[in-house]
Amino acid sequence: MEKRQLGSTDLYVYPITFGGNVFGWTIDEKQSFEILDAFTCAGFNFIDTADVYSRWKPGNEGGESETIIGNWLKKNKNRDQVIIATKVGSDMGNGKKGLSKKYILEAAEASLKRLQTDHIDLYQTHFDDESTPIEETLEAYAQLIKEGKVRHIGASNLSPERLKASLEIAAANGLPAYQTFQPEYNLYEREKFENGIEPLCLGNNLGVITYFSLASGFLTGKYRTKDDLGKSARGGDMDKHFNDRGFKVLAALDEVSKTLNTTPATAALAWLIHRPSVTAPIVSATSIKQLDAIIKAPDLAITAHEIELLTQESAW
Repeated sequence: MEKRQLGSTDLYVYPITFGGNVFGWTIDEKQSFEILDAFTCAGFNFIDTADVYSRWKPGNEGGESETIIGNWLKKNKNRDQVIIATKVGSDMGNGKKGLSKKYILEAAEASLKRLQTDHIDLYQTHFDDESTPIEETLEAYAQLIKEGKVRHIGASNLSPERLKASLEIAAANGLPAYQTFQPEYNLYEREKFENGIEPLCLGNNLGVITYFSLASGFLTGKYRTKDDLGKSARGGDMDKHFNDRGFKVLAALDEVSKTLNTTPATAALAWLIHRPSVTAPIVSATSIKQLDAIIKAPDLAITAHEIELLTQESAW
């Protein structure tokens, strides 16, 4: 397993990113520590979260994931051994949202405090804010980088047009440029990324860290009928994948995983890891068993034939 450069940065990561959205949502701090310990003990070093995780859970107010990660970093004293990515821009309540310079500077301080660190390795625009000029947003990031509080910046959920404009404005004004992009991308959801964003990422050497890399669990193969929808907190709208194409993708994953004596989840992640544009798919786990399927993906001996089969059977 070799490290990959994240865009044009000085950050090198192993090709799986752990998604911290589950911390404080579907697993508590103790369970989160166990998962993080196992993930890093297996050699991985990249953890992604956001300030808003996991505000959607009743009783939460946002910041729970960052707080758990911060407590874990303090306990293990391993800040220099891991790369931490978080995000800004989502609605935190009480008017706290968006990408104005004032808000970004405030939100960054709050994230640093929760993470119990003096710097964020990768600070990402979570969602677009068309009411704020792109220059203003990038100027906020420039100040944070100058102050040593942020090393590099990335973006998520931008349209191709807005990503392109952001890169052009950065270049024209000597402002920091996005070095990474975080799209929804997996064997089932391919068209939106491949049909607009992917060429921009390849052309600008952006590191790509995909979210919903297993389609919220659909590509693990555990959701095949409506009776399976209650298997987890994410099962609610899983039946949107219950169509001819979805079942065709699962059948291809079943075939490949049987041939390779692995799980559909491992095979689906291996396909992503071998995409020329993808650096390190983001994946979450709520148990050591789930984590085991994830961390095997980079070393899976998947062949060009099997990759092509999955590509063809999932074609949009």
